Amino acid sequence: MKGGTAPIMDVIGYGDAVVTKGLNMLYGPGNDLVSATAMTAAGAHLILFTTGRGTPFGAPAPTLKLSTNSRLAENKKGWIDFDAGPIVEGESIDDAAKRLLQLVIEVANGKETQTEKRGYRSISIFKDGVVL
Repeated sequence: MKGGTAPIMDVIGYGDAVVTKGLNMLYGPGNDLVSATAMTAAGAHLILFTTGRGTPFGAPAPTLKLSTNSRLAENKKGWIDFDAGPIVEGESIDDAAKRLLQLVIEVANGKETQTEKRGYRSISIFKDGVVL
């Protein structure tokens, strides 16, 4: 659903790099940090992470935290990079998308994310059993 209507071009294994242009699916767990680590290993240079609770982690690649609500963004200023909450309050999705695109461009050009400012960079490797 999050990929929109683009055709899936390839499905890559956990720990494999992307080799096909277009939308690629990555086989792996859904755990926040484990999946972000796997995306970085696949070649991601920047991760956009939507959160409703404010998970405080930073992946190996710069990790932009996108808050789904303004209350979280206000309460977790040190973790959240982008507040999507104004959409609920009347901001158009197009205007929010423009704000987000501008932030992505800034981070791609070297602006530090909140987690980078605090030195939060972690990895978590997929293993059998419980991952904490």
